[in-house]
Amino acid sequence: MVGEVLLDGLNLRANPEMCVVVLTGAGVSAESGVPIFRGKGSMWEKEEARRLASRAGPPWNTRETWEFYEWRRRLVKSCEPNAAHLTLVRMEKYFQDFSLVTQNVDGLHRRAGSQKVYELHGNMWQGRCPRCGEVVELPETPLKSLPPLHGCGTALRPNVVQFGEPLDSRVLRLAVEASKRADLFLVVGTSAVVSPACELPLLALRHGAVVVEVNRDPTPLSGLVTRSIRGKAAEVLPRLWGELLARGRHY
Repeated sequence: MVGEVLLDGLNLRANPEMCVVVLTGAGVSAESGVPIFRGKGSMWEKEEARRLASRAGPPWNTRETWEFYEWRRRLVKSCEPNAAHLTLVRMEKYFQDFSLVTQNVDGLHRRAGSQKVYELHGNMWQGRCPRCGEVVELPETPLKSLPPLHGCGTALRPNVVQFGEPLDSRVLRLAVEASKRADLFLVVGTSAVVSPACELPLLALRHGAVVVEVNRDPTPLSGLVTRSIRGKAAEVLPRLWGELLARGRHY
């Protein structure tokens, strides 16, 4: 990839008026040291994670569930946004219509400075009241009480979508709408096997977007998108953004 022109052959350049959508997955967070959820190098290789997770479960607002999430939150707190996160912040400031859709729940995009973030699977730094549905910020770890309590006295659950639960319909709707109007859609650091996130780039492709994938390994999307680039997100995204900007100067 060294010396390669990443966008060679594509009629693509940065225009502030274009609509840009980015979908990120665990690969972006992994480059900051966040353990991926499953697979080689995942949290499941740690005995403590398996033990804590085995005690967590419905109704998800128990002490046992929060002990597992506090373990995860402590790990993430020591991690910092990487060059991929920071590049996306710069892109958001440049484009008038920019949406960042993420499958990650670690909150690193927001910590980096991204504003318009659609968190498909929620955010581990938030709690949700099972009684009234209000979402509250829980930025500190360790928490003062397990489980943390809502103002009404109800025990909060992590604002994270668990297996078998539906996504937030509003967040999904906004992500779908953005994908349909995208001129450029970037797929970064995702294995592209979890639905409905994996369907968004294909939706954008059907609506005429240029879809560029950035991933260390091939995925089911690789043969379908406009351009598939192998490499680390923290290395590729800054270069890709630099190429777009250089082309945009001659728009």
